[in-house]
Amino acid sequence: MSLIDIFLSTLNITLPVFAMVFIGIGLKRFHWIDQAFVNTASKLVFRGTLPTLLFFGMAGADLEATLDPWMLVFFALATLLSFAGSWGWALLRVRRPLRGVYVQGAFRGNCGIVGLALAAGMYGDAGLSLAGLLLGVVILTYNVLSVIVLATYQPREEGGKGVDWTNIVRNIVTNPLILGVLAGVPFAILEVSLPAWLTTTGDYFASLTLPLALICIGATLSTRALKKGYRTTVSASLAKMVVVPAVATLLAVLAGFSGPPLGVLFLFFASPTAAAAFVMAKAMGNDETLTANIIAMTTLMASVTVTLGIFSLRAAGLI
Repeated sequence: MSLIDIFLSTLNITLPVFAMVFIGIGLKRFHWIDQAFVNTASKLVFRGTLPTLLFFGMAGADLEATLDPWMLVFFALATLLSFAGSWGWALLRVRRPLRGVYVQGAFRGNCGIVGLALAAGMYGDAGLSLAGLLLGVVILTYNVLSVIVLATYQPREEGGKGVDWTNIVRNIVTNPLILGVLAGVPFAILEVSLPAWLTTTGDYFASLTLPLALICIGATLSTRALKKGYRTTVSASLAKMVVVPAVATLLAVLAGFSGPPLGVLFLFFASPTAAAAFVMAKAMGNDETLTANIIAMTTLMASVTVTLGIFSLRAAGLI
């Protein structure tokens, strides 16, 4: 396969995902959808369609072929490394009030939507199963590490409230995405075949997930605010979309990963900053405007950086 063929096949994976994001931007700008729609659709995805997608993807998975404990451990270690590296850089180059937001923006990716969509587009059900297994690690590490750094740089007037770890643990344990994965595991282990009508109904419902979620991401982006705090936004965005994926993927190659596991790891490392980062930053009294800027810029950059990353890995014969 020539480099041109590899590049065109790569575009077939990435363009549909990012095209849906830009469609969301257009729909919001032309007032075909509003914030009320985005709020409702996002809630539907998070509580209903995405857990359903993960459940059926996991229930039909071949765990002997897809479950790789070393992959889960490696992702957790790589996440800790990116977190520590981002924090170290922030200590040297970022003003103290912005450090928490900077670090969160530089390491926390939108794996649950963008990473999952890309994994499904690249590897189908096998990619969905691999991504579903990783999501448990993602949700745990991202939430705990984000709370730690945001609490460290929480403004003094907000600091008196403290960090409600009980609530954080409860939210992680009751997270619908984790529950969707866990619910599907027994069916995969026991190799239980679900009734055809139930599978078809579940597929109909789950098929709403990626289009709705990607449209909502586009509808929530705002490029107008990028003029404020531009330098910090660019720094965090380059760290998230270039430095972290490049270093983490190189380490994954050195650790022996190749094929679909390496591809899914790259997609998770290269996902743009998660929209959930905005909610957490705002709730903990940090700079939500800077967070929104980082989310917007990384999402726009992802259409280029993810495409080039997949192309490079395919051209090298690694995935």
